[in-house]
Amino acid sequence: MSPHLYTDCEQCFGLCCVALPYGKSSDFAFDKASGTPCSNLRSDNRCGIHTQLRQKGFKGCTVYDCFGAGQKLSQVTYAGRDWRDHPESAAEMFDCLPVMRQLHELLSYMNEMLLRPETASLRDAIRSVYQETERLTDLEPSAILRLDIPSQRAVVNELLLQGSELVRAHAPSSSHEQGKSKRKKLKGRDFLGANLRGADLRGASFRGSLMIACDLRNADLRHADLIGADLRDADLGGADLTGSIFLTQSQLNAAKGNSRTRLPAHLNLPEHWL
Repeated sequence: MSPHLYTDCEQCFGLCCVALPYGKSSDFAFDKASGTPCSNLRSDNRCGIHTQLRQKGFKGCTVYDCFGAGQKLSQVTYAGRDWRDHPESAAEMFDCLPVMRQLHELLSYMNEMLLRPETASLRDAIRSVYQETERLTDLEPSAILRLDIPSQRAVVNELLLQGSELVRAHAPSSSHEQGKSKRKKLKGRDFLGANLRGADLRGASFRGSLMIACDLRNADLRHADLIGADLRDADLGGADLTGSIFLTQSQLNAAKGNSRTRLPAHLNLPEHWL
C-alpha cells in the first residue's frame, strides 16, 4: 500500500481531534462539537492520553482512520500553515477533512486493486480513475469543498465491484458452483451477533453488512470482500483473513481478535488484541 495512504499523525495538525464532532457514549467519554479542540489535544497537536485512549473512554479515537488525509491537508493543501497560527483558515481546513478523507479512502481501495494479480484486466481502467482521484486531492481548498464526492464514489465503486468479482472468483473452494451459491446467499445479509464460528466464508461478499458482535472465531474469510462491513466487537480470534479485500485498519481496530488471527500483509494486529 502506498505510504501516503497511511495515517501519519506526526505530520498532521491534529485535525481529527478538532474538526470532528462526537457524543458521549461507549466510544467517547464526553461530548465535543465540530471545530472545538478536544481537551486532550496538546499545543503541539499530539494527544495527551494517546497511550491510554481505551482506558480513558475514547475507544472511538483508536478506531478512526483518515487514510492519510490529515497529513495531506496539513503539509500539502495548507503547506504547513497550522490552524492555530492561521485561524482565518481553520473553519475551511476542518470542512475539508471529511472530503479529503473520502478521496483518500477511495485511493486506498483502488491501490489495493492495482496490487492484486487477479485484477490485471482492469488495471488500466483503475489506474486512470486513480490518477483522476489523486488529482482531486491536489485542488485548492475551495475547489475541494465543491467536489461531487457521491459521483466520484460511484465511478470508483463500479471498478471495485468488478475487481471484487475477479478476486472472489479465485477463492479456494471445493466446488466452483458451491462457491457461487455461497456468495449469492451471503451477499447483502446482516449478521448482527451471528454465530459464524469456524464457517467456510471463502470468497463471500460482506459489502456493507452489519456484523456487530458477530462470532467469526476460526472462520475462513480468505478472498472475502469486507468493504464497509461493520465489524465493531466482532470476534476474529483465529480467523483467516489472508487474501481478503477492502479490509481496513479501522475495521480491525473496532473488532476483537488475537495473535492467531491471520491478516493481509498491509494490515497490523491491533495492540489491544495482544
